[in-house]
Amino acid sequence: MLNSTLYREGTDGQEKEQQIREALIKAMVEHQLLPGSKLPEEALAEAFGISRTGIRKVLTRLATVQMVNMTPKKGAYVANPSAEESAMIFKSRMLIELGNLPEVIRRLNEKDIAGLEEILAQEHRASHDRDMAAAIRYSALFHTRLHAVAGNTVLNDIITNLTLRSSLVIAAWGSQWQQGCNESDHQQLLHALREKDLMALSALMQQHFGNITGSLNFNRKKSPTPDFRKLFSC
Repeated sequence: MLNSTLYREGTDGQEKEQQIREALIKAMVEHQLLPGSKLPEEALAEAFGISRTGIRKVLTRLATVQMVNMTPKKGAYVANPSAEESAMIFKSRMLIELGNLPEVIRRLNEKDIAGLEEILAQEHRASHDRDMAAAIRYSALFHTRLHAVAGNTVLNDIITNLTLRSSLVIAAWGSQWQQGCNESDHQQLLHALREKDLMALSALMQQHFGNITGSLNFNRKKSPTPDFRKLFSC
């Protein structure tokens, strides 16, 4: 359940829409809104306490980053990537992330390493506690924080968007308890980062993406309609 009090009080229209957009993305990434789930404007407007026009603006913005599909006369749905699209998403991530590693290593410092270590500690706790939502969140954060080291904000926006879409792929095609990336893979990547070993880091990153795509099972899952009031209310 996501607390929606902040969407109702003390915020202007634009800020409120931004907060709702972030809440919907969080619910998608944490698999509380599964791929293919219908996003009815009326139910969402009631859950967040805003107009249908405001919700439509939020959904339109999410459609521009391919987190939502909008179809005339059918409405909006959480994006449901096909097997082919899923493969392209991970291939794109691999090409971009591998290309960014030399700059990451060049700029990496002890503070960056400490931040990544803390993320892995949080990922480990979430995995141990079987907290799937938190494990997915920290798994994605490891990658975005790693590439933020390079200082290229444009590239980091691209990686962040692809990482979000990857989480939808795992929601669509991953096993019930798949928690994003393999925790041991991240530990190996961090070791290579400490050593600033570009060759080993690149090989491990390729293996890492291979492990993720190899774990996907391309059989459709049903996407039940959630209770939006329960999901986004106190």
